[in-house]
Amino acid sequence: MVEALREELADLTASVRAFLEWHAATGADGLPGHPSALHEALGASSPDGGPPAPRRAERGFAGLDAPSPPASRGGSGAAFAPPEQRSAAAAVSPPHPEQRPAAAAVSPPHPEQRSAEAQAARSPVQAQRGPEPSRPAVSAASSPRAEPAARANAPQPVTPEERVTRLALLAEEVRTCQKCPLHEGRTHTVFSRGSPLSEIVFVGEGPGAEEDLQGEPFVGPAGQLLDKMIAAMGYQRDGVYICNIVKCRPPKNRKPEPAEMATCSPYLASQLALIKPKVIVALGATAVQGLIGTTEGITKLRGTWKLYKGSIPIMPTFHPAYLLRQPSAKREVWSDLKEVMRHLGKSAPDRG
Repeated sequence: MVEALREELADLTASVRAFLEWHAATGADGLPGHPSALHEALGASSPDGGPPAPRRAERGFAGLDAPSPPASRGGSGAAFAPPEQRSAAAAVSPPHPEQRPAAAAVSPPHPEQRSAEAQAARSPVQAQRGPEPSRPAVSAASSPRAEPAARANAPQPVTPEERVTRLALLAEEVRTCQKCPLHEGRTHTVFSRGSPLSEIVFVGEGPGAEEDLQGEPFVGPAGQLLDKMIAAMGYQRDGVYICNIVKCRPPKNRKPEPAEMATCSPYLASQLALIKPKVIVALGATAVQGLIGTTEGITKLRGTWKLYKGSIPIMPTFHPAYLLRQPSAKREVWSDLKEVMRHLGKSAPDRG
């Protein structure tokens, strides 16, 4: 009796050792979590290529036929999981010797087969997460296929025709605007004059009495002086673009109030965004304040470059109406305008 038990134990030990050697050769990791899983794996093996079958499996062993508990979270491979978790591993488990071709029965598992078996032998937590990436995924932004889409979504340049059309639509919107009290006393809104294709934009304060009557900026005495300044720079009267901070005349030509300027500022921002000038000439302190929000006086600001929205250079200078009252300041304004011309790569005669 003792001799029979020793023989059975020796046979079982040899079978387990052979199984573990095959288990390591296939790339699987871990040990069986339950004796029934070992019995099942040994029973499905063969002596030629798979793990050796138990020599005395028919004698049975206490507990081998007991139901297997569910595999633990940190258990071994899918080959040792309960039946409901072994379906994925069954697709890559070694076939029975009767199902193998003769050549496959005597050849070791192919490396790709071993990697597939190792993949199937991962823990249930790993199986749910899916395969680990072998290399960093290419993001949609860096993918070559994304480049045409990115170019298509990028802002397209506005053609001259579209610029004129959009400015006309914006002028119509201004014509019907009633967002601030200035509309109550206006005769006409004053949107702009000149070429929307100009590289220079002159920005003034607001319409005066003549501008309100004609619906065009800088047509009174101050406008006539501005026309002379423009001509001295080498431009035609209507070859530059001229507009104001506010589009309706303030009562008695007073300075626009901050709330009125803020209400009207989106119209000016839209004009400048469509025209995209190379330089803005700000005529007077109110124009500079409406463009960049500063409260400094024009005497301190004039002649020093500023930036509109961090991109368009602004040259502050005196308003033409101020020059009508202080003709001696014309020399300083001409110095400012010559600086604008140098910025644009143009030259001008030296005038007083």
